[in-house]
Order: sequence, then structure tokens, then C-alpha cells
Amino acid sequence: MLEYYSNLDETLFMLLHTHSSGKFDSRATPIVLIHGLFGSYENLGVIERSLSEHYHVINVDVRNHGRSGHSNQMSYPLMATDLAQTLDALEIPQAVLLGHSMGGKLAMAFALKYPERVTKLILADIAPVSYPPRHASIFEGLMAVDLNKLTSRAEADKLLTTHINEPGVRQFLLKSLIKDDNAFHWRFNLTALKQNYSALIDGPQTDGQYDGPTLFIKGGESDYIQAEHRPIIAKLFPNAQAKIIQGTGHWLHAEKPAAFTRLVQAFLLS
Repeated sequence: MLEYYSNLDETLFMLLHTHSSGKFDSRATPIVLIHGLFGSYENLGVIERSLSEHYHVINVDVRNHGRSGHSNQMSYPLMATDLAQTLDALEIPQAVLLGHSMGGKLAMAFALKYPERVTKLILADIAPVSYPPRHASIFEGLMAVDLNKLTSRAEADKLLTTHINEPGVRQFLLKSLIKDDNAFHWRFNLTALKQNYSALIDGPQTDGQYDGPTLFIKGGESDYIQAEHRPIIAKLFPNAQAKIIQGTGHWLHAEKPAAFTRLVQAFLLS
């Protein structure tokens, strides 16, 4: 899908880049996948391929990520409008939403704002709460990479190592390092992500409620969903259930994709 901006009631929104696959049926409800911070639709590619055997799957790049457009503005209400306008353009009145981390918060914001448009909601290792800053070292590492002087991905990895110890995290970030016309650039809008970071770690700002079927999937070794979050989850999503995938962290869908997909498919069939 082509990206562009438009004005609607003085709110700037954009149509998002999407990747569709699977069994298209105008009578069936599609599944929309939404990636996390610094990612792209490709991060959920394994899950997309598994689900597309039985469902029509739409994998999106949110604003300032992947192949979607860039903007100085970034907030969950605005991103929810992006998604609504994108689904309108695709002539999709209702969908199942599955989001990981930041994508899960966007899925929550959309369900709370447009509850009639969400048939089921799946949230991977994220709660509807404000989180403390967790990405300072990542921002420092990314800002330390001088794209104008960069000569190779290996050099970028070496520069990131000063701030980011985990090889898996570095490789995840480097997936968004692109070389066009002999120049490197990040697919994500680093400046906008840094400027809007406080909004991205914030919780939903709403008095709404989504009472449709909701599944929270927690990584057994992750601290993103905690017992203290149960009251706000029950308030916003009264028809919620939770499952835990043992032996996984925050990237549970990448660490154990088969187990993750089984939980999702069971929920979709329930």
C-alpha cells in the first residue's frame, strides 16, 4: 500500500504499508498483526506464515517503522487512527488484532477506541500500563552510528556493541539498517521515536472499555505483565484471559513460535 498523509478534522493520519497473505474470503474476519518498537512487519513473519494457512492475515508497518511513512507526531490515538483509515482503505470493517509489545498497546488503543471493529484481541507480552524507560542504551547505541560515515553493517554492529551487549538485540536492530544508493539509513524514524518515546511507554489514556474476547500471552521469564496489572486489565478488558509460555522472555513469539501459534489458533477457534 502506498503511504501518504491526509488531514481529517485537523488530525494528521497516514495509510500504512501492509503485507497480506493467506486465505482471502470476503465473508471471513482477517487477522491484523502489529509489530513492536524498532521493528517492522517482517518481525512477525513466522507467525504470519503459520496463521496464513487457515486465515487471511494482514501484517502492518506502523508509522515511523518499516516501509510506512515518517512523521514527527506519534501517539497511540494517532496510530489507532492510522490503522482505522488503513483498514477502511482495504474495505475491512472488522478484524482480529494481534500485537506484540508496542504493537499490543496500539491494538489496545484501537480496541478501546473502535470496539465494534475488533472481534477478538490478542496481546503478546504487554499490559495496559505505563512502563519505566527501558531503551536508553538502545537509543544511545543507535545515535552513536554515524550513517554518513558508515561503511558496512559489520561496522554498525561494532559501534552498537559499545552500548548494547546482547547480540540478538543488535541483530534485530540491524535488520532495519538499509543501504540505498550507496548510503545507509534506518527504516525506522529514529529522531521521531526518541522524541515521542514517553508517549510510547505510556498506558492507554481512555475511559473506554473493550468487552470482546481478549487473550494476554505472557513470556514466562518476562516482567512486562505482572500480577499488579490485573485490576487495570480487568477494568479495560473484562473478558480477558491469560496464558504463559514458559521458558520465554519478551520475544516469546520468536523464541517459541510453534507454542505461540498454538495458543493463538486455539483462541481463534474458541
